[in-house]
Amino acid sequence: MTAIATPARPHNKTAAAAIKRIEPIAVSLPMAKPMKMAGVLIERADNVLVKVELDSGHTGWGEAASAHSMTGETVESMMAALRYMLPALTGLADDDIGDISARMDRLMYGNQSAKSALEMALHDAAGKAAGKPVYELLGGRRRSRVPVLWLIGTGSTDGDVEEAHRKLAAGFVAYKIKVGTGDPRDDAERTRRICKVLGKGHLISADANQGYSVEQAIAYVEAVADTPLDFFEQPVAGHDLAGMARVAAATRIPIGFDEGLHSADDLERHHEARAARGASLKTIKLGGLRGVCRAAELCQSLGMQVNLACKVAESGIAAAAMLHLAAAVPACEWGVSLSNQYLADDVVRAPVKVVSGHAEVPAGAGLGIEVDEARVRRYQRNL
Repeated sequence: MTAIATPARPHNKTAAAAIKRIEPIAVSLPMAKPMKMAGVLIERADNVLVKVELDSGHTGWGEAASAHSMTGETVESMMAALRYMLPALTGLADDDIGDISARMDRLMYGNQSAKSALEMALHDAAGKAAGKPVYELLGGRRRSRVPVLWLIGTGSTDGDVEEAHRKLAAGFVAYKIKVGTGDPRDDAERTRRICKVLGKGHLISADANQGYSVEQAIAYVEAVADTPLDFFEQPVAGHDLAGMARVAAATRIPIGFDEGLHSADDLERHHEARAARGASLKTIKLGGLRGVCRAAELCQSLGMQVNLACKVAESGIAAAAMLHLAAAVPACEWGVSLSNQYLADDVVRAPVKVVSGHAEVPAGAGLGIEVDEARVRRYQRNL
């Protein structure tokens, strides 16, 4: 297997402070409106937040969404994993987050989402302690503004077309159409209508979230062959590498994968099988910010495209972290998917804003956000 390249610019170390307290917090956040994905109607966002306090007085926050069909983790399992690990992590120095991640891996196999929330919080706290933005801890800033993908998945064709009109008028330049929810011919017709609204010159993708069989996915790509789709994400089950390769061979549209990605080995397997030309990188699948950075470096070496993505729907905490990743990774040709914009309320005082379809990378110390603890407690679940 190809070794994962480490970032050319070394991670900055900060003056050591000890981890004084780790608090995992289960929350259920309200959606602005339900979102329909393959087989699922999302009406609330059930996530885990992690608050880390250092003995220097600095506090950091992290977040992970529950995604049982993608990671096998639920809010309940993440809370249990964090509670199991925290006694062995409390009191450690925060000056080498990589070592703390390695210790978490020795404590528990898997549980990448739970680990990612804590790893994110450690970066936030370490950045604040050092007076540096998190992207500096990840090697430095390559870009300060990125296009944000808008998810189109209202549950109806007319609703999707209307939303495409609205977001085009609002200046969005990148879109992801949710398909895999029914007959691929109906999905194809809906895709064609949305593409007609959006026209050329935008980043347009479709995402089936494993919703199709191989035959259905091939029928879909054949029906949208003359549309300007830039990529089609996870058409079939994540474990079906051969099926992914069959779909990829049947179309000129680049195939991306998401639910089938859990490690660097998965990137290499899809590349070698010609099953995908790009990938969706999420902290909850790769164990945190540094795992995403390493995966993005590997994608660059393999010639694969990168989409950086939050899970639907994470708050402004995870959104800020994703923007710091967008600043630091070599490339994100397939855009950045933020999901706090789909929430009716957020837990940060000044959520990341999307203006004319783009978001600015926060420039303050740590993640560059201020968490409103009163809102956190309002949406807290007692688990």
